[in-house]
Amino acid sequence: MISLDTLHANRVLADCEPSPKRFGVRPLFHLPVCHAMAWAISSISELPMKYVPPSLDLNAFNCPYCRAFAHQDWFAGGARHFARNLPLGDIFKNAALTQRNDPALFNTESSQSCLALSSVMFSKCASCHKVTVWVHDRIVFPQTGEAPAANPDMPDDIRRDYDEASTILDQSPRGAAALIRLAIQKLCKELGQPGKNINDDIGALVRGGLDPRVQQALDAVRVIGNSAVHPGQIDLRDDRATAETLFKLLNLIVDKTISEPKHVAEVYASLP
Repeated sequence: MISLDTLHANRVLADCEPSPKRFGVRPLFHLPVCHAMAWAISSISELPMKYVPPSLDLNAFNCPYCRAFAHQDWFAGGARHFARNLPLGDIFKNAALTQRNDPALFNTESSQSCLALSSVMFSKCASCHKVTVWVHDRIVFPQTGEAPAANPDMPDDIRRDYDEASTILDQSPRGAAALIRLAIQKLCKELGQPGKNINDDIGALVRGGLDPRVQQALDAVRVIGNSAVHPGQIDLRDDRATAETLFKLLNLIVDKTISEPKHVAEVYASLP
């Protein structure tokens, strides 16, 4: 059984607002690919869906339960030995004291000391008051996706790939990246492109008004270009940062090609 003590550690909320340099009117082919990735991340921060992933280094992030950006209280864990062989008796006895779907965080009636768990941490959301369980630097409960929430205008078929990739981001960043590359190709087809050559599809979207810097950022994360990875294939070079950038780029493409035109049409339709 686990009891909890408040972790008295000085944690400073990191500055989560990205601030890459703006590029003005410099020719795009002069921009390094790392700048293109920085631009993509800064662009997504301007959308309503700004997302700060959970991290042991932060006192505030988007809660894996309610998805709200909220302050997090941190706790250390401890373990105590049971006098009997099995803890089931105590579990069933205590079940009557609380709702099954809202277990108590502290056992206030216990007077026993416990051993500290050096690798287990807990964060409690100030918005929904639910507790997230960490082992080392990974969330082990709840088992939910850790990527930013999908753009609400994302087509259902693509959203399914997005959500599946989100659920494996922590365990398999390479697998998540492969799924998102596949989702980007499917999105191109959804937007009226042939869907056979992603380089040609993205180029056509740029000619149709998509910001060319999106194209350059996609090149940087090997969706298109000479080093492109075939959609759906695992690339051993992928890491978590690459996967997170791909999630943001997919949301950005949906915003620029679907959400913005829809909002403009809604404003136009509301004119007298």
